[in-house]
Amino acid sequence: MTGLIITGGSIDCAFAGAFLKDKTFDMVIAVDGGLAAVKQLDIRPDAIVGDFDTVKGELLEEYGQIEGITFEQHQPEKDETDTELALRTAMEAGVSDMVILGATGGRLDHSIGNIHLLYACLQKGVKASIVDEKNRLYILDQGKTYRSSETWGKYISFLPLTEEVHGITLKGFKYPLTNWDIRIGTSLCISNELEAETGTITFRDGVLICVESHD
Repeated sequence: MTGLIITGGSIDCAFAGAFLKDKTFDMVIAVDGGLAAVKQLDIRPDAIVGDFDTVKGELLEEYGQIEGITFEQHQPEKDETDTELALRTAMEAGVSDMVILGATGGRLDHSIGNIHLLYACLQKGVKASIVDEKNRLYILDQGKTYRSSETWGKYISFLPLTEEVHGITLKGFKYPLTNWDIRIGTSLCISNELEAETGTITFRDGVLICVESHD
């Protein structure tokens, strides 16, 4: 089951419209202020989740008139962000593959927190990625093969999410590595590029943040 979450960070609606064209999702969730982008993109959400502190009241009222949309309102004083609550709602509904828009470009604490939420998805066996006009970001706990025709852009970066990641081997990349260990606090694996049509990363243990990006 696939899901789309549109949350309240910065969203380039021209990019989002082009990205979402011809894509379908089994469940769409608007998160608080992200409802404004949902309206601009002319998307019908299945659920609207949040404490509703950043969304305009008249917009909530408008969507409240549409039959079949679930409203999940939370108190502002809570332990989770609205985005975490939306992810929980999606996973409880059975979503196993989700895309998140609006998770970057706003407050830095929320952006970093949203990256950590991807790790929570990984732990539950849920595939999740954050996308914006320049980046596609996801978490790896095992190797992956990259194809130049499928990557988000020219650059592929790997950053450790765990304290250490052991035995990284990069093949088919401009800057290859063989059985290399990296720790949090290094920028060694930022801005690599595929040198061939395909490239692979393997590693023994640890967890990596992967960012595919372009200028």
